[in-house]
Amino acid sequence: MRIEISFAPVAGIVTEMLAVLAADTQTEKGRDAKPLPILLTADAAVQAAAAGVLQTGEYKGGANETVLLHAPAGIAAKRLLIVGLGKLGTATMHSVREAAGTAVRFAKPRGIREVTFALPSSALPFSEGLSGATVTRAAVEGAFVGDFDADTYRSERKDQSIQTFTLAVAGTLAVPGDAERAAVEAAFAEGAIIGESQNFARSLVNEPGNKLTPTILGQRAAAMAQEVGLGWEVHSTEKLHELKMGAFWSVSQGSPEPPALIVLRYEPEGVAEGPLLGLVGKGITFDTGGISIKPADNMEKMKYDMAGGAAMLGAMRAIALLKPKVRVIAVVCAAENMPSGTAQKPGDVQTAMSGKTIEIINTDAEGRLVLADGLTYARQLGATHLIDAATLTGAISVALGRATAGAFSNDDAAYGKFESALAISGEKFWRLPLGDAYAELIKSDIGDIKNTGGRWGGASIAAEFLHEFAEDTPWIHLDIAGTAWVEEKRPFIAKGPSGIGVRSTLEWVRSY
Repeated sequence: MRIEISFAPVAGIVTEMLAVLAADTQTEKGRDAKPLPILLTADAAVQAAAAGVLQTGEYKGGANETVLLHAPAGIAAKRLLIVGLGKLGTATMHSVREAAGTAVRFAKPRGIREVTFALPSSALPFSEGLSGATVTRAAVEGAFVGDFDADTYRSERKDQSIQTFTLAVAGTLAVPGDAERAAVEAAFAEGAIIGESQNFARSLVNEPGNKLTPTILGQRAAAMAQEVGLGWEVHSTEKLHELKMGAFWSVSQGSPEPPALIVLRYEPEGVAEGPLLGLVGKGITFDTGGISIKPADNMEKMKYDMAGGAAMLGAMRAIALLKPKVRVIAVVCAAENMPSGTAQKPGDVQTAMSGKTIEIINTDAEGRLVLADGLTYARQLGATHLIDAATLTGAISVALGRATAGAFSNDDAAYGKFESALAISGEKFWRLPLGDAYAELIKSDIGDIKNTGGRWGGASIAAEFLHEFAEDTPWIHLDIAGTAWVEEKRPFIAKGPSGIGVRSTLEWVRSY
């Protein structure tokens, strides 16, 4: 998708479809309170073209609600799409992100290949606290997210990608001087980097297990690193044995596919001291559950069990291109979890890289095993702060559903930075507890700890297991099992991989 930015008056832009934003200004509550939608543009011609449909009451301005007008009078666009943001008082930059994705996804199946998206006027109440640069970045990110589809291997696939997405910013700049214009143009470029990086992660998650083995994931990571200027190493079985990564190796030993230990390094010029941030990702390219095999229903989705690793690779791509002044390393532990005569068994005892011994209760609790050694290795490489992402537990979906991901941390300051990052990323995470009560449940009779601790509180138990290996290093754990895959298409995003974690991890890194 080619992206462009236009400072021309919106009504005069020649395009197949012009998308403009609307919002509901009704502040009264109650059954009798009717929506009062307004168009979020100061362009008189566009206002006039949309006036009829807004006055009928059939369009309410709800979040991602759309209405299409053909051959609108008085403007150069062939079509006018109105996209709602919901209540004016609660609209955020994430509302704009979703609206841009909605506009793109509306156009794709209708054969519309050219979309112009108009940002809201700075003179409107909506824009209080939101700069032109802020909404510019959000809109571009949303457009890229909306353009992604998961039908990669359909033989009759028709490419419905948007050819050109133009962002119209006339009226968005409060004072259209050189400084603010430069800030908007920089935000436009930044939004493209972030949107493309999220889609890079989604493209990895979307690959079937036979097309993305641990070895191939390592190759894809290396190719990306070379493209954007990251340092990289990809190791396999011999290195795992050298490092005594017994927990990581135990997961991979049941598969003929060798594991991959992927290490990426970002070292900005002039930054030799200060924090070294460690990004650790679970990269199980297919998870059968091992000897504790999963039910057949929905097992095909276990190709997305490497979404945490993909999120960290996508974040590293964005970091390399946006160049924050902080050092970052990423460690992705990739393996297949398969049942075979060589697979580990329930009751086995494995020795992790840290020296802790782990009793295997359930071989399907494998993600925490690879992350255990990944966290230890990141600390050995010098990481002063850690963040990991993993499709770790089904329990997180029971607790939070599929709308919100789980977060855990042993450090309030590190988590405070992450919480601030969420206001920018728009991703939804909810902090859940750690503590001795959960640590007690993973004590083993034969070894140091065991890899499961019973049915109740499974997400916190798994996080507390990881805490054993993060130790006292400031650390955040993201359990994205319920949100890494979009089960049903939404107006702004296709069914399939979501790419969650890329934007939030990036913003957390930039906060340092």
